[in-house]
Amino acid sequence: MSIRSLNGTDFTAMVIAGAEQLGQHAEHVNSLNVFPVPDGDTGTNMNLTMTAGVAEIKRKSSASIGEAAGILSKGLLMGARGNSGVILSQLFRGFSRSAAPFEELNTIQFAAALQNGVDAAYKAVVKPVEGTILTVAKEAAKHASYYARRTNDITELMNEVLLKAKEALAMTPELLPVLKQVGVVDSGGQGLVYIYEGFMEVLLKTDGGSRASLQKDSVSSATAQVKTPATEPVAPKMTPVIAPEMPLSAQARLDTDDIEFLYDMEFFINRELGDNAGTAFDEELFRKALSKNGDSIIIIADDEVIKVHVHSKTPGDVLNLALKYGEITQIHILNMREQHRDLLSAGMDIAASPDLFADIPQEKTSALEEAVLPAHEMAPYGFIAVSSGDGIAEIFKSLGVDVVMSGGQTMNPSTEDFVKAVRSIAADQIFILPNNSNIVLAAEQARELLEDERRITVIPSKTIPQGMAAAFAFQEDESAETNREQMMEAISRVQSGQVTHAVRDTQYDELDIKAGNYIGIYNSKIVATDESMLHACEGLLGQMMESGDEVVTVLEGEEADAEITSSLVAWLEEQYPDAEVEVHQGGQPVYYYLFSVES
Repeated sequence: MSIRSLNGTDFTAMVIAGAEQLGQHAEHVNSLNVFPVPDGDTGTNMNLTMTAGVAEIKRKSSASIGEAAGILSKGLLMGARGNSGVILSQLFRGFSRSAAPFEELNTIQFAAALQNGVDAAYKAVVKPVEGTILTVAKEAAKHASYYARRTNDITELMNEVLLKAKEALAMTPELLPVLKQVGVVDSGGQGLVYIYEGFMEVLLKTDGGSRASLQKDSVSSATAQVKTPATEPVAPKMTPVIAPEMPLSAQARLDTDDIEFLYDMEFFINRELGDNAGTAFDEELFRKALSKNGDSIIIIADDEVIKVHVHSKTPGDVLNLALKYGEITQIHILNMREQHRDLLSAGMDIAASPDLFADIPQEKTSALEEAVLPAHEMAPYGFIAVSSGDGIAEIFKSLGVDVVMSGGQTMNPSTEDFVKAVRSIAADQIFILPNNSNIVLAAEQARELLEDERRITVIPSKTIPQGMAAAFAFQEDESAETNREQMMEAISRVQSGQVTHAVRDTQYDELDIKAGNYIGIYNSKIVATDESMLHACEGLLGQMMESGDEVVTVLEGEEADAEITSSLVAWLEEQYPDAEVEVHQGGQPVYYYLFSVES
């Protein structure tokens, strides 16, 4: 028995199985990280991204593959984390657009959808690199287009796709020399193969097991064993730096009494319940009625539910109006003046209100585009920064950053996290500092989603020191473009280093790295390794210093050693007497020290 077409029900089962297969092997995918550091996160990011998509497709299933793929795409888009997660979301976004008109897909259409996904993913990456998940997806889709003309069996086609993906994965070390050097295949490509294996498993079951002879060999990959140093350093207690005369946050620049429409309301209207169930809904009329005493109006309506967000002077009138169309559920009402007063008095920034709109389709963002706060309520600038460690977060806050998002290499914020953060800031122009190369894509994806709602600039800071330099360079009285240029210039003057320990034996360039030894990473390249943490730090800083009169900033991690810090400072003062050395508690996990050298 062959499967001639693929519907939404089978596709949903394939996605769930693919996510489960990936989840079971997420740690293996993590272990394929090129650097032998304890924060390899590709598997985690892909797993969290797929989990978000599965939650969405389970919540609202459909027998139509066009609808099911669209639902999955929306969940993946908002849940995307890290570069691998964003690329994965784009693969299925392109797939969903190709599948949208169809109830079922035949082999030709399925292959075309895979290719459309590849096209979307390549467009999403500024500088695509071959030998990555992109290559694996591309080769698999290319082969699918070829083979689809020779079979009308979806199971047979998917088997060919899987085999070609595995073949392409095995070749990634030949395309990306660093993979060959450390003896692994691409981690993102391996994650995609696991997803395709889940797809194949469902098709074989649906096919009644008649395809048991189809090839199911997996590509062998190097595994990593985590080993920690023999001694556990103790973190010292130090006072975070507070920069003088730093700009106020956007919330501090806003007068509480300027919040005219003070009640922030979010709720659902269930059109199938209540005394007025089934009443015809006129969205334009409803919107006009809400706008009489409100703004920031978001309305997303379908046949069953109407989702509403509004800032209003008269919440009772809003609810009475809503009752005309059904029963109100999941009501959230916040007094923004009260919240503003309380949080400012505590020295905190306004936090995002409960977001009931995480599932808003990108294709329906026209309602979001109208959710612009009145000009008199908006500060000119706002800042979002990603940080790892309480001390680093305090430094960013002292530099005027409004929202400091917890994240970094081990836990990347999702696109949805950035969307929520942007909407929590009452500012006309918002700058985002990702502070990690693996977070830039998610920030850019959020910017694209909100480009008609808010002016957003992503400053592509790839390290914490770069982000700090950019924030310090900001001048509130300058234009957005001038500030962008100044922040980019500041980033270019910063050299970044970090020290952690190796989790596996490997060769990198001419370095013989042993598991448990300390390694120094300079601008994304391992340049030092030693059994001694102090010697690894000295080896790293020795390569970072150029003229000898730079400003050196040392950020101690949560497992830094106070004695080593003192010895390191003494070494810097002896070797580079003209350098200016600052030490601050960063509190970051994984990395014992972060270094910034600025000319």
